[in-house]
Amino acid sequence: MSKSRYVTGLRAVEQLLSSGDNDVRRVFAEYQTVNPRVKALIAKAKEHGIEVQAANRARLRQISGETRHQGIVAEYRRSTALDEAGLRTLVEARLQGSDDSQLLLLLLDGVQDPHNLGACMRSADAAGADAIVVPRHGAAGLGSTASKVAAGAAEQLPFASVGNLARVLVWLKDYGVTVVGTSDKGRHSLYDVDLDRPLALVMGREHTGLGKRIEGLCDELVSLPMRGAVASLNVSVATGICLYEALRQRRRNPSPAA
Repeated sequence: MSKSRYVTGLRAVEQLLSSGDNDVRRVFAEYQTVNPRVKALIAKAKEHGIEVQAANRARLRQISGETRHQGIVAEYRRSTALDEAGLRTLVEARLQGSDDSQLLLLLLDGVQDPHNLGACMRSADAAGADAIVVPRHGAAGLGSTASKVAAGAAEQLPFASVGNLARVLVWLKDYGVTVVGTSDKGRHSLYDVDLDRPLALVMGREHTGLGKRIEGLCDELVSLPMRGAVASLNVSVATGICLYEALRQRRRNPSPAA
C-alpha cells in the first residue's frame, strides 16, 4: 500500500525517525519553533536526508487533521499495512518458521474510537504481538489520531484491514490457531485458560462487545475478574491485560529449543 499517511506529535515522530524507517517522505515542522524537541527532530530528519518543510500551526492542523499536533508532522508511506492475503502469508510464515515463540494476533471486532485503537496498538507492540487485525468497515481506521496515541507502534506493527473478520477467523482455525474472545459471558477466567499456543485474541466493540457471529467462532470465551463496583473496563485497558497475561504465560513456559 503506497498511500501517504501522517504521524503527529513529538513522541510518535521521535519513534518513527529513531526506527530508521526509509519510508518517511518529509517532515513538516512549526515555523521558527522554540521547542527544543521539535528542533532536535528537525536536525535528525535532516541527518537522514529527509525533506523538512516549515509550516504554521494552521497548516499543520490542515495536514494532520489534528489540533494537538505539538508542532510536528511526518509524512510517510506505510509499509506494514496488510490486506487479507498479506495477513495469511504472515501467519503461514510464523507457523512454519523456526522461531520458538508462538503466534500472537490481536483482532478488534469493530473498535470505533481511534484513541482506543491507538492504545491497543501500543500494548500489542509492547507485548510482542505479530499483527493487529481490524474490519475494513464499521471500525476506526489507522488515521493520525490512532497513530499519535500508538506512540510509534503504528509504524512498526503489521496492521491488517480486512473485509470480513469472521472469514479470517475461520481460516485461522483451519491453521490450528486457537481463537480466544473476551466476554462477560465467558465461562472461564482469563487466568485459567492456556494462552501459550498459537493464539488469536479477539476484543469486542466499546459498550456492546463481540458480535454474535464472531463470538460463535471463538474456541474459548474468557472474562476478566471484576472485584469492584464497575461492570466493565475500557477495551484498550482490557486488551493490555489480556496481552500481558499471554506474555506472562509464555515467559513462564518457554518453548523447548528445536
